[in-house]
Order: sequence, then C-alpha cells, then structure tokens
Amino acid sequence: MDWFVGLGIAGLVLLLFSLIFDGILEGVFGGVLDGLFDGLLSLPVIAGFVSMLGFGGAIVLGTTDLGVTGATAAGVVAGAAAGWLTWKLSRALMRDQTAATPRGGDLVGTSGSVVTAIPAEGYGEVLVYLAGQPLKLAAKSSGPVARGAEVWVESALSTTSVAVRPVER
Repeated sequence: MDWFVGLGIAGLVLLLFSLIFDGILEGVFGGVLDGLFDGLLSLPVIAGFVSMLGFGGAIVLGTTDLGVTGATAAGVVAGAAAGWLTWKLSRALMRDQTAATPRGGDLVGTSGSVVTAIPAEGYGEVLVYLAGQPLKLAAKSSGPVARGAEVWVESALSTTSVAVRPVER
C-alpha cells in the first residue's frame, strides 16, 4: 500500500510543480521539447493519471481482497479517467477566449461630439464611444468646428488623436 500512496503523493507534487513552473521544461531544453507536453502528454494530465493510479490503487487494496494486481488495474482505470478528464477540462479552458481588444482604427466611421472647439488646422477635443465606453481624444479638422457639433471620425492619427469632419444634416 505504501507504493500506491507514494504514487498518489508524487502525482500531487508533479501537479503542483506543473502549475508553478509551467513551461520550464520546454525552455530548459532549448525548444527541443516544444509541443511534446501539449495535449495528452501535458504535465497536468500525467500528474492526474499518476495521482489517481496511486490513490485509487491504495483505496482498492485497502477495502477489497483483490490484491496488488486488482488494485493496480483499478488504479490504472481511475488514472486514465482522471487524465482524460484533466485533458478535456484543460482544452475547454484553453478555448475560452475573450473578445478582441478594440484598437484606434476601430474609431474610423464612428460619430462623436466636439467637447473643445476645433480651430482650422488646429486641435480640439471630441468625445467618441469605443466598445461602448466614452473616450475623449484630441481632434483635428480641415476647418473650424464649434463646440457641441456632431462629427465623424475619418482616421486615427495616433493613439490619442483623430481626424474628424463635421456631420452635415
């Protein structure tokens, strides 16, 4: 039974190391191991298998009369189930992606209002909405635009400024 408990503890320690030092093995060997520990051979999957092999075998050995062979077989089945479940859950978590981060170019074609009047060939300020959030930017226009006027964003000049034109109604 000591061997089974030892395997279970070793699996838990391996899981702890895989969570703390994720990707270290790939970096230590200079890219030789790239992709080897992905999927079914990932360290969390191996750790789950080894841990359940040990603890499952110890439980079967201690509660039944199957002997070491039966306990090992039950541990392998429990380990395979734990490894498969770990693999499926990690794949589901890896697919959980967030939406793309909005960029300045996403402002082109949006409308806004002038907060600080824009002089001819000078800078003022406009309030636009990017991904539903208000954003105050420096704005440049070819002609003067009065405060409160509605404008369209023609281009993003930088991360903090845009070129606009007044909306004609």
